[in-house]
Amino acid sequence: ANLARLQAAARGAGSFTVISDDDGMVRSSSLLQQIGDGYYPSLALATAAVYLDAGKLTPDFGEYDADSGAADAIRVVGTRGKRRIPVGLGLLTAVQFRGTGGPQGGAFRYVSAADVLAGRVDPRVLKGAIVLVGTTAPGLQDLRATPVNKEYPGVEVHANVIKSILDQHYKTHPDYASGIEFAQVIVVGLALSLLLPALAPLAAVLTSGFAFAAVVGLNWYAYRALDWTTDMFICLLLVAVLFVLNLAWGWFFEHRKGRALVSRFGEYVAPELVAQMAENPEAYTMEGESRELSVMFVDVRGFTTISEGLSPKALREYINLYLTAMSEDIRGSHQGTLDKYIGDAVMAFWGAPVAFADHASRAVATSLLMQASAARLNEDFQRRGWPPLAIGIGINSGLMHVGDMGSAIRRAYTVMGDAVNLGSRLEGITKVYGVGIAVGEATRLAAPEFVYRELDLVRVKGKNEPVAIFEPLGKPADLDPAVLDELAAWDGALAKVRAQDWDGAQGAIAALHAAHPQRALYTLYLERIAHWRADPPGAGWDGVTTFETK
Repeated sequence: ANLARLQAAARGAGSFTVISDDDGMVRSSSLLQQIGDGYYPSLALATAAVYLDAGKLTPDFGEYDADSGAADAIRVVGTRGKRRIPVGLGLLTAVQFRGTGGPQGGAFRYVSAADVLAGRVDPRVLKGAIVLVGTTAPGLQDLRATPVNKEYPGVEVHANVIKSILDQHYKTHPDYASGIEFAQVIVVGLALSLLLPALAPLAAVLTSGFAFAAVVGLNWYAYRALDWTTDMFICLLLVAVLFVLNLAWGWFFEHRKGRALVSRFGEYVAPELVAQMAENPEAYTMEGESRELSVMFVDVRGFTTISEGLSPKALREYINLYLTAMSEDIRGSHQGTLDKYIGDAVMAFWGAPVAFADHASRAVATSLLMQASAARLNEDFQRRGWPPLAIGIGINSGLMHVGDMGSAIRRAYTVMGDAVNLGSRLEGITKVYGVGIAVGEATRLAAPEFVYRELDLVRVKGKNEPVAIFEPLGKPADLDPAVLDELAAWDGALAKVRAQDWDGAQGAIAALHAAHPQRALYTLYLERIAHWRADPPGAGWDGVTTFETK
């Protein structure tokens, strides 16, 4: 108790015990404390009661708490007015902190007690004011940790409570606060649980940040505008946990998808394309679909004779060197998809799984590169005493079905369709015309940057419609002017053939043959002209050569 001399002169007394939360922070103040069999008001409540000239303090039982006997407010009724002070468990009221505390905090005026005793303070400063006498020096141990300042004067805690009582302005934790907290946890939790798994990483970060800010903003609004004290920690923790879990799961899932993609497509496409695909695996699939693609078939000329002339060990090295060189060209700078090896034959395509608008150009450029690689290999093989290497390449472009196809026992990512079959036929036709590469008209139209030699109009086995076939020679800048002159002369000769001008055609082609005796195409057409002279095709001839075999 107070000193008897002080107590005798006082109109009341109050305890100044400060109750801290479990983390050491002071957030609330007890208005009544039980000491023995009696209840005693706090310093703040006793001071406010004196100011209001209150004769009694009355517990106010809430509508839902009356049966438990727990008061949810304390009424102070005096001649100068009455006040209702909301309280929670333990008869605590939340402290509404004004300012950051101390002389510099700006909420309350500080006056030195020494100046008052010495008469250096104008009496008008204290007249009619509620004055709390307390200590603020650190060594006197009345500094408290609060949410606004870790060194907050304890006496100012009481000042804030008194101010709230007189102004009737409290920070309260309403009965339905738990419901609000539970509702925001459910709403935020469900929303993020549904949204985050479906979002890309950046969108997930932004969404989680928005949810975090929304929770803080909602609770801050409740605190500032409605004077509610709500607990948002659980909700913020939930946002963080859901974000981390989705991020971790997303990374793990995407990592597994990326690895699966590498294992599925790693044998087909170049490593750099696999890396590109692994960054966005959901954009690629092995499911069947129809696309505009370019397909290539490659075959070794006279492979049966080659295999008969080599030992098994030498044949294995021969074919391995050849297949490695062709595969590297296909998957190299033009990034083709290596479909399969069919004995000595190679099948590849462009435009899937990674889409290329210039798939035809890539296929043609690769075919020219492969012929150059075959020429280098041929020189090496002949130095070893092996049979010469020559390859034929057929390319066609068009709508194809691409995807994971096969049986329940074995499947492969491949292409099928009429355009694919034509590509295979074109590879076989290269033998007839004595050229290294033959492409369909669709490929020529889709890759106009190359110079082509037209070979013929053909009707391949299995197709009724004729198709023009061409031999790509390279890009104009890479060709010798003599090659372009030869090509112009050939175009004129071919026009004479289709006009059935046998004399003019024979003369033009004979001149080309004399200049280029190694060109089998000219020999073929001289033989055909001789046949047509003996057995004219007639006036209705469409100039198409029909092939009855593959």
